[in-house]
Amino acid sequence: MTTTPTDLAGFLPAGRVITAPSRVASFAHDEAAGAPYALPAAVVQPHDTAEVAAVVAYCAEHGVPVVARGAGTGLSGGANAVQGAVVVSFSAMDRILRIDPDERLAVVQPGVVNEELRAACAAEGLWYPPDPASAPWSTIGGNVATNAGGLCCVKYGVTRDYVLGLEVVTGRGDVVRLGRRTAKSSAGFELAGLLVGSEGTLGLITEVTVRLRGERAQEHTVVGYFADLPSAGRAVARVVASGVVPSALELVDRFSLRAVDEWKNMGLTDGGDVLLLARCDAPGAAGVQETDTVLACFEAAGATWSARSGDPAEADALFAARRLVYPALERLGMVLSEDVCVPRSLLPEMLARLEDVAARHGVHIATLAHAGDGNLHPMLVVPRGDERELARCRGVFEEVVDLALALGGTVTGEHGVGLLKMRGLADELSPAVLDLHRDIKRVWDPAGILNPGKVFSA
Repeated sequence: MTTTPTDLAGFLPAGRVITAPSRVASFAHDEAAGAPYALPAAVVQPHDTAEVAAVVAYCAEHGVPVVARGAGTGLSGGANAVQGAVVVSFSAMDRILRIDPDERLAVVQPGVVNEELRAACAAEGLWYPPDPASAPWSTIGGNVATNAGGLCCVKYGVTRDYVLGLEVVTGRGDVVRLGRRTAKSSAGFELAGLLVGSEGTLGLITEVTVRLRGERAQEHTVVGYFADLPSAGRAVARVVASGVVPSALELVDRFSLRAVDEWKNMGLTDGGDVLLLARCDAPGAAGVQETDTVLACFEAAGATWSARSGDPAEADALFAARRLVYPALERLGMVLSEDVCVPRSLLPEMLARLEDVAARHGVHIATLAHAGDGNLHPMLVVPRGDERELARCRGVFEEVVDLALALGGTVTGEHGVGLLKMRGLADELSPAVLDLHRDIKRVWDPAGILNPGKVFSA
């Protein structure tokens, strides 16, 4: 069925139903390079849950696909429109409804930007830990939909660990509240957790209650340069084996460092080919001891140069540079970004295999990693418009996915499955487990309208 402005006019005020092709085009896809998409039939911009529910109920009755969209910063095609779809943009549902210092929680609408929530919490002496690299732009709703991670998740966990409760519109148009606002609960199944990472296939999230922490302690930073990826991987393995859990442990390879240097002239490549950045935030003397241990691990693994960073501004600049890698590579062409995760002890092996894949295929793979939890982001830059090279590089990354699975890893650590990881997910999960996923989706979305064709085939 084709959706028209007249069909939706009864649910939303004038101006909040967009159908002009020139305008809907900007809502048609996320940042996943080369992932298929279609122009949606309409984009709606609701202001409250009742409006979302009315739109979904109408679409369920008429068999119209519904795709939820936050800021469009995803890297798996999960927010890409399909033919005839209504895209529900949550850009107007962007209010922080409550920050409760006593209960250490916040209640927000899905369109709230991650960094804005973190800043509002910091003003109250509180901390919301999940910090994806896209934090300045990505929304809490999108973070929940993909179970986003970030730099500090090695110690503090991912989005799922901070979601206490959700308000959700199901595929029938029903509004349900899941989870709790109490410190703990054993009442019923953990349905809120089920929705985290479901990528808009089970319901549209209209309100999120998140757990907060107290203000974090001062961090100590250790910087290390290494001659190659495997030696940096061995340093990470030593840190893991030491028992120290850093608040961040990030890897940036030579291609990534060079891309940022060519853009920002920061001198990052002066120290070596691979950079490891570690932070420890244990209070007092314990933090100093952790830093000493990490530094010793770097040196024992053969760091060409390593040191504590005594200048907080310099340390912050290095971590800011790590966040600049993706946009720096985008200046060079279309960026294909992978998101595999392997057991931490096998990170050196995976890094060595990445170098082998790059050599065999004659490509430069730029590698970032949340190294402390084994989550790698290999990236390839493809000339814009070169469809043949895009297809070849997609094949390279399918091999990378297979290597991660062979090491007991997973096809996605934090970006989600979307469109690009469906083949890998089918290989990772058994047929019986995939059937369980499909059965669950049919309960939540009996008409099959919510983000159809994503994550797994029907």
